[in-house]
Amino acid sequence: MSLKKLITPSILTLFILVALYTSGIDPVLARSNSTDVNLRKYAEVQQRIIQNHVDEIAIEDLFKNSIRGLVKNVEDTTLVIEGTPLDTLFSDIDVTNLRQSVSKFEKAYLYLKNNSEVEEDMDKRTEDAIIAMFYPLDPHSVYIKPETSEEIQDQFSGRFEGIGIQFQVIDDTITVISAISNGPSDQLGIRSGDRIVQINGESSVGFSEQEVVRNLRGPKGTVVSVGIMRPGHRQLLDFDITRDEIPLYTIDSSYMLDDVTGYIRMNRFAATTHDEFTSAMESLLESDMERLILDLRSNPGGYLDQAVRVTNDFFPRGTRLVATQSRHSRFTSEYRARYNGPYKDLPLIVLVDEGSASGSEIVSGAVQDHDRGLVVGRRTFGKGLVQQQYELPDKSNIRITISRYLTPSGREIQKPFRDGREKYALEIFSREDSASGDVNQFISNVPDSLRYKTSAGREIFGGGGVVPDHIVDLDMSNELFVLMRRNLIGSSLVREFIDEEGEAFRDEWLDRFDDFRADYVWPDTFVDEFVDRVTERGLVVSDTVSTANFEEDTLYLNPEDYERQLPVTLGYMKADLARQVWGNEYFYPVFNDEVDFMVREAMELWLNVKELKALRGQAGVIEW
Repeated sequence: MSLKKLITPSILTLFILVALYTSGIDPVLARSNSTDVNLRKYAEVQQRIIQNHVDEIAIEDLFKNSIRGLVKNVEDTTLVIEGTPLDTLFSDIDVTNLRQSVSKFEKAYLYLKNNSEVEEDMDKRTEDAIIAMFYPLDPHSVYIKPETSEEIQDQFSGRFEGIGIQFQVIDDTITVISAISNGPSDQLGIRSGDRIVQINGESSVGFSEQEVVRNLRGPKGTVVSVGIMRPGHRQLLDFDITRDEIPLYTIDSSYMLDDVTGYIRMNRFAATTHDEFTSAMESLLESDMERLILDLRSNPGGYLDQAVRVTNDFFPRGTRLVATQSRHSRFTSEYRARYNGPYKDLPLIVLVDEGSASGSEIVSGAVQDHDRGLVVGRRTFGKGLVQQQYELPDKSNIRITISRYLTPSGREIQKPFRDGREKYALEIFSREDSASGDVNQFISNVPDSLRYKTSAGREIFGGGGVVPDHIVDLDMSNELFVLMRRNLIGSSLVREFIDEEGEAFRDEWLDRFDDFRADYVWPDTFVDEFVDRVTERGLVVSDTVSTANFEEDTLYLNPEDYERQLPVTLGYMKADLARQVWGNEYFYPVFNDEVDFMVREAMELWLNVKELKALRGQAGVIEW
């Protein structure tokens, strides 16, 4: 029987499987053998790309890249490739449609499976092929492995199922930073400083963070046994913890910076973000908030609809908030404010940096385009692409860019990505160290076609993120902090302090957080111990050092830099102490007081916000 006769019926079956699966009526055939699943998975990925990607993609490029990926990690180094179905230089490469692509891939797949001298892991080889298929696409179109998909889904669904602790692996031991309020661990009395040394009777010392998550998370209602060493107790404490649904919050902190200024730090846009934001705003308004700092630094984005809803809250009904453009009409739309935002008249400052992307740029872009508030910080990442996620038969997922978004002025803030994914991802590290230097260099290269105007006539720029209205160019360098974090000195020292002084500290400060925030200073013994440890790990302070520098494991500082950096480093440890005693939401009030220069500078800019409002009036802008 010819190879063609062997393959053709399989191809026909494959297309039937794909058609049934995409129509949602294939509950039984999903349990076919590995080859069927892999080929079906390959076909569906390619079909999704062709049908949905924002740009038209040559199917031959998808196919050739997939074959290169298929052979990239082949274990049999003696396998003949030239002149076989695995050869992308073979003259018989003529792929113009999905049927041809899948047919040729199946030949390559079966050739590899049947001719390798070693038993290839064809599931992994298929994954390699699919990952490589995405190379010609934009850097945000990606394949997500099954084991990663669940974790990502948890992050953006706003909840997960587990025991409810925040932890850190310190000196190879799982250390509880805090138990999530009213979660399973909190209800059992597990507290900060506890060390989890056993899980289900087996030692957990030496676990990586991924291993901790894998062993402690699990379905609601299931039980996990942990053995805990608690400072001040000689014997191991055993707990049987019934896992439950644990909320994941996207608002890291919300509190009053002073009598009239509210502060909210948002870490991503997930399913619960707008609800959390509304709750935080209501609480701040009850505390007589008259103006707001919205901190979107290091917020990578998330759900488009949540970013739009948060943005809507600052604008009157009908205001253009963002638009999406695609070669597909179904992915092209315009989003306007659907209601009068309850905070449309609230003075506003938005903080951004190079880690602010996507949804963060939608919010800050709309605020800037309409002169609604002041955008402060450093130039944002520059992600102006919208993705749709699709689940595959084996519970893996693909994320495909379906459209570009435009801010209200019509600007596209996506930065270039044609030089490869690695260069694209690392672009933020190649920017000028000085935030103003980076902006000046960026603006000097912006063509006229990417120069826009705000509602009141101010010049703004596209093609590389959101350039803040006010650049924060303070010296944020702190090599002493880097040395501390690199050697886990701060976390270890704070943990030891809680071990030794925790009860006395709680007795004195637990009901007095505001006093702690304003007045607490580390004891001299703590500071001395910290200095001893960083000195042991390579700190050298000398008058002969002109500029701070690392030479391998040694940090050289002059006395002036040392005196400047030490209080900031101690301030970070004070914030860490607050987190471990009061909970995660108490970290940022102390961090912003002791460490964060950008928040301090923003607090000096409220006159600029007032001037923006006047500028809108002068330009005749009645509604944004």
